[in-house]
Amino acid sequence: MDDAPASLAAGFSPAGEADWLALVEKTLAGKPLSGLTRTTPEGVEIRPLYTPDITAPAAVALPPREAERAWDVRALVAHPDPARANAEALADLEGGAASLVLKIDPVGETGVAIGSPEALERALAGVILELAPTALDAGFLGPQAADWLAAAAKGAPGAPLAFHLDPLSAFAEAGTSPGPVESHIVKAATTAARLADTYPAASLCLASGRVAHEAGGGPSQELALMAAALVAYAKALTRAGLSAPDAFTRIVLGLSADADVFVTLAKLRAARLIHARIAEACGAPGPARIEVRSSRRMLAKQDPWTNMLRLTAAGFAAAAGGADAIVLGAFTDALGHPTAFARRQSRNAQLVLMEEAHAGRVADPAAGAYALEALTDQLARAGWAAFQAVEAEGGIIAALASGQIAADIARDREARAAALAAGEAKILGVTLFPPTDAAPAQVAEAKAAAVDAPSPRLPGPDGRCPPLTSVRDAEAFEAAQ
Repeated sequence: MDDAPASLAAGFSPAGEADWLALVEKTLAGKPLSGLTRTTPEGVEIRPLYTPDITAPAAVALPPREAERAWDVRALVAHPDPARANAEALADLEGGAASLVLKIDPVGETGVAIGSPEALERALAGVILELAPTALDAGFLGPQAADWLAAAAKGAPGAPLAFHLDPLSAFAEAGTSPGPVESHIVKAATTAARLADTYPAASLCLASGRVAHEAGGGPSQELALMAAALVAYAKALTRAGLSAPDAFTRIVLGLSADADVFVTLAKLRAARLIHARIAEACGAPGPARIEVRSSRRMLAKQDPWTNMLRLTAAGFAAAAGGADAIVLGAFTDALGHPTAFARRQSRNAQLVLMEEAHAGRVADPAAGAYALEALTDQLARAGWAAFQAVEAEGGIIAALASGQIAADIARDREARAAALAAGEAKILGVTLFPPTDAAPAQVAEAKAAAVDAPSPRLPGPDGRCPPLTSVRDAEAFEAAQ
């Protein structure tokens, strides 16, 4: 008796690539496969089929992950009232979040109304800073806020603080700085250098490209802004006394994640390639650390429940792309401050992805996938070319001031708006399957309460640049309803 396993392919002639393409074109009713190719607003070509001959290996090296906690579930704390902010922070940590990002705004419009070390301690009362990494988002007030957070940690050397000093994003978004923006970078770097020895586990600066994304820019513009900020902060930190390896190790990259899963995933992998090339050129090789925040640009006011789908897709893309920390917004963020229910949904989306879907069990799910390797390579090259253009302009400050970055982002924004208007791109719940019945979502009361705070103004003339104002893709269609 022959016990050899039967071959399922026996009796069938081998099929080559041409045979497969013939079947595809038959399915397309004679139309060529090339008709399925789409081009992003930045000119990156995305094909329907990738094969080894057209796929460039990306050679991305993602750092190893913990089996049980593959990434840091980070909750945004931004209620204007410090007491309410504290209650939300504690609820997030008790509900499964591992860390916090505290957004500070003394005016109380976009963040917690904090203007003193005592107010910051009230907002973080009960948070064990040695166990729960706490990051800041304080704009031009960053150096003062870093000192307040350092005081709250009481010199505990193991506290994994994230000072997230980032005056460049504040300058790009506002279009102005209180005093020369160069002086703000110097002050941020000197503050970081002073705190570096006391808190060796702390990260110091955030080199973020998110403001480009939120203003309507594509992935290459976001990567370029991130890379240019990385270079600017690394230079400032080394001038302040840190070695190049220490400077690069203690700068976190900031990127956005939206519902375009493949592009987001490839963008994060491309960011690691760009970081590796810059760090190696500066004699500071080492892995990048990436904090990802979900896109506010993709959120809709109309039928806000569909935002849950977009946020879950963004969370998966960030996790599969190798993010070290993920800040997932609430589905009501386009409407107002989130309720406890909305915050719980935000946390649970990440926890389900981590603990039930096991999205972080594989170090790099995209490795070896022809389409994702090729897309990673394309975005890395496009981002590097845009970064070189910024550096050729004289660096990030000069490129912002000249309007070059704003013009490139405006081009991407207009191209995407045109694609949405023509129906080539869709927004679920807005342009695709709009609701027939109103299903409003609740938001929490969050009245602004301004407080006194030290002025971030520095001597000298104010910096100026065309502001990178945040947009929402659905806004134009919602206004027409």
